[in-house]
Amino acid sequence: MSACIVGWAHLPFGKREGETLEDMIVKVAADAIDHAGIEPDQVDEIVLGHFNAGFSAQDFTASLVLQADDRLRFKPATRVENACATGSAAVRQGKRAIDAGASRIVLVVGAEQMTTTPGREIGQNLLRASYLPEDGDTPAGFAGVFGKIAHAYFQRHGDQSDALAHIAAKNHKNGVDNPYAQMRKDLGFDFCRQESEKNPFVAGPLKRTDCSLVSDGAAALVLADLETALTMKRAVAFRANEHVQDFLPMSKRDILLFDGCAEAWSRALANARVKLDDLSFVETHDCFTIAELIEYEAMGLAPRGEGAKVALEGQTEKGGRLPVNPSGGLKAKGHPIGATGVSMHVLTAMQLAGEAGGIQVEGAKLGGIFNMGGAAVANYVSILERIK
Repeated sequence: MSACIVGWAHLPFGKREGETLEDMIVKVAADAIDHAGIEPDQVDEIVLGHFNAGFSAQDFTASLVLQADDRLRFKPATRVENACATGSAAVRQGKRAIDAGASRIVLVVGAEQMTTTPGREIGQNLLRASYLPEDGDTPAGFAGVFGKIAHAYFQRHGDQSDALAHIAAKNHKNGVDNPYAQMRKDLGFDFCRQESEKNPFVAGPLKRTDCSLVSDGAAALVLADLETALTMKRAVAFRANEHVQDFLPMSKRDILLFDGCAEAWSRALANARVKLDDLSFVETHDCFTIAELIEYEAMGLAPRGEGAKVALEGQTEKGGRLPVNPSGGLKAKGHPIGATGVSMHVLTAMQLAGEAGGIQVEGAKLGGIFNMGGAAVANYVSILERIK
């Protein structure tokens, strides 16, 4: 428990017209420093999570964080990338700097600007998070990859369309009260379940409501070592923080098991000395609804092939056995790639600090986070607990 979150900032996700990537980075960096109650010159290190992959012409972005304040000049700043888990990779690098005693205070920023890219190029950019020799020609881009996963899951375990629609409807309902969410509309089960002009099939059995949103956005947090954190206004500690990397080609593994996700959860729960049912809520990576369904099984909430039961019985709704994605998840909140993992940590810290407003989970004590890159290739699990 050597690193703690002591401050944060979060922009509303969506199409942020009139703003550049730099504008978003500078805004959240300055706001997180202010929220932590520190001066910029107290920051020892900066980590920026930025996937890019063609979304931004500016590909060397770590130093953009320095634009937030001249006193950040000459601070070590590094950009990290690990596909859709880029934000959590940045959080982990910042935490490890503190764990190693190399830094006392670290500023972590995650950002992405996606909506200024033409639609066809968006799909091509995202597909770079797959194994191109096998999946490079997949129709519908990365949605096509998860469409194939959903099709294979349906073949093995039966049609799960009702469960996927319940997951989508749950997350959209949760997102209504999240001021940072891109889509704040309760679509309802029936709309999510039925194919329509506004909800067409996108890839395999996945409809538009099964897919996360293309977004612009940024989030930031300030990490401090335990001794420093205890002198500050708030402190949300890491009980565990695990990273598991799996093979990139789906052909080298049973893709329906999300083995890397399962291993990351197993290690995190063991290191935190807790059980899954001890958690108050989980923010998990619902890039597509089929991903959330399989993650129920990988985290141990349901036996293999029985994730649908968890969804259909309402076990993951607010007030259920284990609320999942009380923020609305990527489904409602949006998925600006580099920002997503940082956002998940910020919103979890807000929950534990009792500062989550309309999306607050009553009595939240322990929060779990799962963020993945690619199809369960880069797998990150954090378990957080407020200590001050």
